[in-house]
Amino acid sequence: MKKVIGLTLVFLFTAVLVASAQENALSLYGSAEPRSIEALATGFEQATGVKVNWIRLSSGETLARLRAEKENPQADVWWGGTIDPHSIAALEGLTESYCPSVYDEMDPRFRDPLGDCKVIGVYVGILGFSVNQDVLNEMGLPIPTGWEDLLDPRYKGLIGIANPNTSGTALTTLATQVFRKGEEKGEKIDEDAGLEYMKKLHQNIANYTKSGVAPGILAGRGEIAIAIIFMHDAVYHAEEGYPVTPIAPKEGTGYEIGGLNMVKGAPHPELAKKFMDWVVSAEAQETQAPIGAYQLPTNTKAKVPEVSIPIDSVKTVNYDFQWVAENGVRITDRWTREVFTMPR
Repeated sequence: MKKVIGLTLVFLFTAVLVASAQENALSLYGSAEPRSIEALATGFEQATGVKVNWIRLSSGETLARLRAEKENPQADVWWGGTIDPHSIAALEGLTESYCPSVYDEMDPRFRDPLGDCKVIGVYVGILGFSVNQDVLNEMGLPIPTGWEDLLDPRYKGLIGIANPNTSGTALTTLATQVFRKGEEKGEKIDEDAGLEYMKKLHQNIANYTKSGVAPGILAGRGEIAIAIIFMHDAVYHAEEGYPVTPIAPKEGTGYEIGGLNMVKGAPHPELAKKFMDWVVSAEAQETQAPIGAYQLPTNTKAKVPEVSIPIDSVKTVNYDFQWVAENGVRITDRWTREVFTMPR
């Protein structure tokens, strides 16, 4: 009997420890590269003593997961990946507003694109190309310098991009064409012209990946020649030894703001706020450059990585984050019906 009682006490004590540990653990969904999420999780644990349980999902996957978990939220915070899916989640009521304590330290251009702290901006990245010049040289093909160059039939099967149903990078690409084509006519948007461009581009696409960064790896390996990705990823791939060069499209390009949201109904809302306060600090944003994440920080006190590409050095379209938040699901559905199903 004493043995049974002893074992029971041990089990109860273990259960208390587990419950206590879980109570002091933050659940994080991350949509940037795993090395970035891990660096932040480790930094936060060291700074606060709070354990972080994290999982990496693409932006589209995370949005789908939050929808599925709406009645029983499993995560506290969603960090990283393009802000467009984050904004869609905010408008659908899947997340809730929170202004971090260091809000005033953040660049006003990028910290709060929807207003009222619906989504917080944690970094900035510029959309462009990662080009494997060796592959192009072997085929006697020129290096593309703009979006229209990618429509050249000689690039058929040589271009990689992600699928906007799963990738924020690809949604940024789609929206960029809508804004770019609108600006060509002196208008804010031209949705039909943007979709027409994507139809023409579709003819040259080798494959559509789930993750936005994956085409860059394929270009680095020489499996394709051109990847449509964020240029900071191309810089990292070049540092890793891949023969790639980042190129900013001459006509103008879109850009991402990395997103940060507190999940509505988060199991640990106070830990979520604590993480959000820390992750936009200069200390936290400076954890990224050492592991090869060269996005531009949004905290004005954070040191900008030397190899980062300044956004002011690149021609950008007038990217309307509010418009994408309100129309992103619809234009992605159009792309799926009108572009993805086309033969190539």
